[in-house]
This record gives sequence, structure tokens and C-alpha cells, in this order.
Amino acid sequence: MTREAAAGILERVRFDEKGLLTTVVQQWDSKEVLMVGWMDREAFLRTMTEGRVTFWSRSRQEYWRKGDTSGHVQYVRGAALDCDGDTLLIRVEQIGAACHTGTRTCFDTDRLDPVVIDLAERS
Repeated sequence: MTREAAAGILERVRFDEKGLLTTVVQQWDSKEVLMVGWMDREAFLRTMTEGRVTFWSRSRQEYWRKGDTSGHVQYVRGAALDCDGDTLLIRVEQIGAACHTGTRTCFDTDRLDPVVIDLAERS
């Protein structure tokens, strides 16, 4: 995608009050949710035009391209905005761990045990 085309998409994006867009990262083939990050306008443009995922670090106040220091790279395989334009889904080919703790996904540490309704028994 060209930078001009990506800039056109920005018209549909609804950034929060801090200028950030919630970004869900998903393994493209297995659909496994890997992590959540934040993008500002520039990180969005870089991700859409460079083929690698770039985030805005809220703690360090700087851009970081996933994998530049760790080697755990995210190659873009697809993207979609949600219906409200306030959340981005990036489908990636994840190389190595996605989580900063060194695990495959950020969602494998604290599994919860919610009530699960059996739809077959639903009346």
C-alpha cells in the first residue's frame, strides 16, 4: 500500500483522546490472538506501507518496530478496521515470541475460568 492510500484510510480511523488506536495482533493462519499494542498516525502509516508492525510505546514515548531488538518479527499479512474505526486488527506472520515476557502470546499467563453456557442445553 502506498503512503497516500494509507493516509486516505486515516480519515476513517477514530483515535482516542491521546491520539492512539488500539491494535489487536493476530497470527494470520491460526487466528491466535498474540498481543495488543497502540499506534498513532505515524505508526499506522509505517505499518501499512512497510510490511512490518510498528507501535507507539506509551511508556518510552517512542516508536518501536516489533522485532528490531528481539528478533521476534511481525510481518504484516492483512489488516482491518472494526465497524467503529477505533480498533485495528493486524494479521501477521509471527516469528518468535510476541509477548515481551518471551512467550508466544500475551494471553497465556492468567487464564480465567468464566461460566460457559452449553448452547446445546439452552432452552
